[in-house]
Amino acid sequence: MKITKAVIPAAGLGTRVLPATKAIPKEMFPIVDKPAIQYIVEEAVASGITDILIITNRGKEAIEDHFDRCPELEANLQKHNKNTMLKSIESVSRLANVYFLRQKEAKGLGHAIKCAQSFVGKEPFAVLYGDDVIIGKKPVCRQLIDAFNEYNLCVVGAKQVPREKIVNYGSLKVAPVRDNILKCTDMIEKPSPDKIMSLYSILGRCILVPEIFDILEKTPPGYGGEIQLTDAMKVLAKRDGITVVDFDGKRYDIGNKLGMMQACVELALLHPEIGTEFKEYLLQLNKIM
Repeated sequence: MKITKAVIPAAGLGTRVLPATKAIPKEMFPIVDKPAIQYIVEEAVASGITDILIITNRGKEAIEDHFDRCPELEANLQKHNKNTMLKSIESVSRLANVYFLRQKEAKGLGHAIKCAQSFVGKEPFAVLYGDDVIIGKKPVCRQLIDAFNEYNLCVVGAKQVPREKIVNYGSLKVAPVRDNILKCTDMIEKPSPDKIMSLYSILGRCILVPEIFDILEKTPPGYGGEIQLTDAMKVLAKRDGITVVDFDGKRYDIGNKLGMMQACVELALLHPEIGTEFKEYLLQLNKIM
């Protein structure tokens, strides 16, 4: 089945990167010359997604503005023959059909996904977490869609994380299938050390079926008093299993300071305009530090 819809939850408060997020959504932090969320939208589009719902909350109007047209700026760039810049900002508003919905109460990721039910309808859909920029030769969302089409089960993108950090993530009970594909039959959100199932954790991407909405409707608040998407997916994992893709790509957690700085530095090194000069700068900086 062709998956054409994606949901991007972007309603978090960004407390790990305060005070910067007091007035600026973390999703709008620039990574070189594009806001973080644009990388996520571009990944979805490169994966075949045509319709995207971004879940926001109060104070995140800048995200909506970014994906809208800006006639005054466009006219100014056209007047001064800045055609490359003009093309770059016009293309942002044409990436996909981008819609917005506010999560009016901070009830967790599961609640945010439940808010997307009318948008999704009865189709399988992709979820790309707003905190996670993932760069790879093949879009990670596409890797998951391909796995969904092969196994006809919900799919999560996962990586192994250090044991000392798994308590801050979710832990998956997995068994190998082939190559980078595993099957998950259970999961737990932010496990205590004695309840770690494996070091595999969901990192930023999944493909869900519409049945998840009925499960979320019955899911009580879990860890942190919030409705956890993990708790709902656990039902599907125990019943049918969930496909796990140990994806090919580098993930940057832009919800924390180190992850944001890593993204800025590493993507600057790859940037066609400044990559070479920036590399020279870092080499010189390394000599004097």
